[in-house]
Amino acid sequence: MKSKILDAVGISAAVLCLIHCIAFPLLMIIPLGISHNPYIDMAFLVIGAVVVYRVTKHMTNRWLKLLFWTSVILIAISVTVDFIFEIHVPLMYAGAAGLIAGHLINFRNHKH
Repeated sequence: MKSKILDAVGISAAVLCLIHCIAFPLLMIIPLGISHNPYIDMAFLVIGAVVVYRVTKHMTNRWLKLLFWTSVILIAISVTVDFIFEIHVPLMYAGAAGLIAGHLINFRNHKH
């Protein structure tokens, strides 16, 4: 039951992260006075890392574990580059998509 809830939270956070990453550049085109805040990306990274840690703590499937942590690392690289160089790296999209895929696979593999 706990893993089911964690997967639901993980899927939700990853989907919101992906929506944020796709919609934000489009909103930048419209002159609304909105500026990019990398702390939002950091918040998604922290939530994702905590959920991935809790989900993978007792996981035996190595390739799924690798998918989860590779996705978190891609997001972390993107957030770090954004903080240091103020450049948006598209690794964020791949990381969010990987987290969504990993949580969906993990959710489907559990007997509910």
